[in-house]
Amino acid sequence: MNDNQNNRDWGEESAVQPLRREISVVLCEPGKQARTATIEASLESYQNIVGGYIEAYYPFEEPVCIVCNEEGKITGLPLNRAVYADPNRGEMLDIIAGTFFICDCSGENFGSLFRMDNEIRAVLFLPEKDRER
Repeated sequence: MNDNQNNRDWGEESAVQPLRREISVVLCEPGKQARTATIEASLESYQNIVGGYIEAYYPFEEPVCIVCNEEGKITGLPLNRAVYADPNRGEMLDIIAGTFFICDCSGENFGSLFRMDNEIRAVLFLPEKDRER
């Protein structure tokens, strides 16, 4: 390496940008309508939101996931939303217990959710107890 490369002034533009400290998610709490929320992007924050160890669940074709409590059903958290094989209902794949959030999972870390397709919307809007049977 020559001296010119060692003495370059890279200026402010080359400064390493800090990682995003917050992400935008859809938050689903039992008995409440889903809502968008901005949360801290840390394991501790994720665990506080879901009330325990986190589990990422990938039921959608899109690169998004449901982040929920790993032991929510076992520990008796209130049932929240059902996940169906088809957005128009049909076979129920699973039911999520406790508070969870939906976020982007296309990268190495959880990221902000910028758009939702119908498959995701079908999970969100009404708590399972409020759906027509």
